[in-house]
Amino acid sequence: MGTKGPMKVDRRTFLHSTASAGIGLAVTDGTGALDAAQPDTSVRVRLIRHATCVIHYGARTLLVDPMLGDQGVMPPIARSPNPRPNPLVPLPMPAARVLDGVDAFLVTHTHSDHWDAAATTLVPRDAALLIQPPDAKKFADWGFSAAQPVTDSVAWKGIRISRTGGQHGRGAVGERLAPVSGFVLSGSGQPTLYVAGDTVWCPEVAAAIESHKPDIIIVNAGAAQFLEGGVITMDVDDVVEVCRAAPRARVIAVHMEAINHCVLTRRALRAGLAKAAVKTTVLIPDDGEEPRLG
Repeated sequence: MGTKGPMKVDRRTFLHSTASAGIGLAVTDGTGALDAAQPDTSVRVRLIRHATCVIHYGARTLLVDPMLGDQGVMPPIARSPNPRPNPLVPLPMPAARVLDGVDAFLVTHTHSDHWDAAATTLVPRDAALLIQPPDAKKFADWGFSAAQPVTDSVAWKGIRISRTGGQHGRGAVGERLAPVSGFVLSGSGQPTLYVAGDTVWCPEVAAAIESHKPDIIIVNAGAAQFLEGGVITMDVDDVVEVCRAAPRARVIAVHMEAINHCVLTRRALRAGLAKAAVKTTVLIPDDGEEPRLG
């Protein structure tokens, strides 16, 4: 990357520029390149690993769902396919570098593949954490003094952060894994960004897209699952539904190839999206990659 920063555009310009993305599927090939031209934007997203992403939103940097442990330090997910120690892959950079410059942490929920023991150790106790209310006591017990539960929405450093719902699976398994949350970031002159969190396609996700009309959507794919009960994160069909609901958005698919119960690979997701011929730009970054949004 060059030393010149990304050009800022307001949301109206962003939406106008992305209109052309609605005429065909553009899926990244792991290099960050797109088939369609993209607008400039002041929002940048870098996938670290699994659901851990660095979001540069205007002048602020947020880290989503830090899973910072070394490869293989956690056991396989119980009662799941492909039992192997987790994470399956190492971080693409040292944890200290991941944390460098982070202004706040967005934590969708505290399952160990979204907030692990390493995060509890390495994240400063006075760090700004934006969390779902059911996790407030847990973070207080861990000694985090600046964890802020987001009930509906909060204003933080010039960013409006709204919490959204989701379903971490369907039926009994979803009820057992609840609660989970997503977050929407919005700000004056900025594209609206929706972090869906660990959820399948469901009425809560549809409502979030309809209400907030996000320009960028980060979805947790991977089709995570146990030996029974169906998928608990998005599979190809779920991602297709997101694309159909938000045909002009940039969809960034993460949460693949890092935890043993995630059976959907990047390659299979690309193939499934191409077969479905969705009219949305879908970015499928590799670990450590910052796909071009503009």
